[in-house]
Amino acid sequence: MFSFAILGGILLNIGAYLTYKGNIYQAVIVYMFADLCWIIMAYEKQDFVGAGFIIVGTIFGFLAYLKMKDGEMNKSLNEDDA
Repeated sequence: MFSFAILGGILLNIGAYLTYKGNIYQAVIVYMFADLCWIIMAYEKQDFVGAGFIIVGTIFGFLAYLKMKDGEMNKSLNEDDA
């Protein structure tokens, strides 16, 4: 049977592949859909604390996406290059 956990895992792999290819914006969108699957899965299992943590993480991920999209995030991991 196809579950939200499996769908979320598949989306996670797709997001990782997109990240590897350098398509960061598309990867973040795919990660958001994976998070949505895990929120639904946690809610169905009545794991409300887990769902809460996933929601908070998803919100932070979305805020990071907005910051990246607006160009407010450093492009390099080296602080000297920023």
